[in-house]
Amino acid sequence: MKRICFLVDSIFTIGGVQRVTAVIAGALSKEYDVTIVTFDKPEQKDLTIYQLQDFPIHYQFFSYPNIHPVKDRLCKAYSYLYRKLLPQCGMTSGIYAHSSFPSKRQRALTAILQKGKYDVVIGVHAFLAIRLATIRKELGNTKVIGWIHNSFEALLGEGSPYLGTELKYHYGRQIRKLDKVVVLYQQDAEMYKQVFGYLPVSIYNPLTLKPGKQSEGQNKRFLAVGRFSPKHKGFDLLIKAFVLFAKNHNDWSLDIVGDGPEKDNLQQMITDNHLEGRITLHPFTNHIQDYYSSASIYVLSSRWEGMPLVLVEAMAHGLPVVASDLPTCKEVLGDFGLFFKNGDIQELAQRLEEATHIDWPQKSEEALKNARRFDISEIVGQWKLLIEKQ
Repeated sequence: MKRICFLVDSIFTIGGVQRVTAVIAGALSKEYDVTIVTFDKPEQKDLTIYQLQDFPIHYQFFSYPNIHPVKDRLCKAYSYLYRKLLPQCGMTSGIYAHSSFPSKRQRALTAILQKGKYDVVIGVHAFLAIRLATIRKELGNTKVIGWIHNSFEALLGEGSPYLGTELKYHYGRQIRKLDKVVVLYQQDAEMYKQVFGYLPVSIYNPLTLKPGKQSEGQNKRFLAVGRFSPKHKGFDLLIKAFVLFAKNHNDWSLDIVGDGPEKDNLQQMITDNHLEGRITLHPFTNHIQDYYSSASIYVLSSRWEGMPLVLVEAMAHGLPVVASDLPTCKEVLGDFGLFFKNGDIQELAQRLEEATHIDWPQKSEEALKNARRFDISEIVGQWKLLIEKQ
């Protein structure tokens, strides 16, 4: 039986990446010996969070050792120079690989992965994929895969909160060291090919929850779900658009389910526009299906996305969708979606208006059909092919 390792920042906290990692790892554990190496603290372990108690998965808790303060300052100084001033070339990138990931930490990560004698190691997210690329040679015959959850533009575009344009060259050099890179949709894979001359494997994320009751479209409710983080999910855009929409519609409401650092700012926007009775912020829940079932239209207002699982969840409940015109949204939704220009509040308000006049039963049937493309058995089959391929 092959030994598979998922290297993750976290598995015992709430998040879309954590949830899909848990689902894929759980499905693979039926045929492989699966371990999750996580940077969570041991006291965070909670197997009920994604029903992980149902699967024979092993867990290891890992943290990087501290770096001597002098060396740490020198590494940070070079890293800053590389990102801001130095020319982007092989030599400077090579040094940056070690300044951003000091040798003491490289040895620690290498040791825990070598000890596991894994056949396949999967680094979840771009940052851990790059770390694995740096120590790739030390992992010998292990197949090393980077699983990238952000879109190319979100990860490397201008103003990205992740890597941004200043690390594009370095990232392109590093991913070539991996045996395989998995991205979440085909358009993104083509972008990698165009920019780096490297074609990753494209595997969608699966539907990760059991759908509840199919929506009947009887409630005049818009729904949005996601973390309240600055700018990312565009809930500020959605609230502003709903303010415009609400001027001519006093019978529709908006439910936003999530939590995060922007909660107070979003609530203040709602209060400032006197829409406390029309827009409601709800905390995350393990029964999110109830919100999908009672809504009539789903809205995704994100400024950037990797693989928006909420779209698949919404469609699995029969909900028509209004969404940003991001490449990933267009690939997931196809002709089914009602799209607005990313960041355009006026156009989003217009799409909300149009959504109230659609042929709802027909759109609902299209949603259910589209959601079947993301069935877990189909997606796990693609992962198994990747794992077994020599």
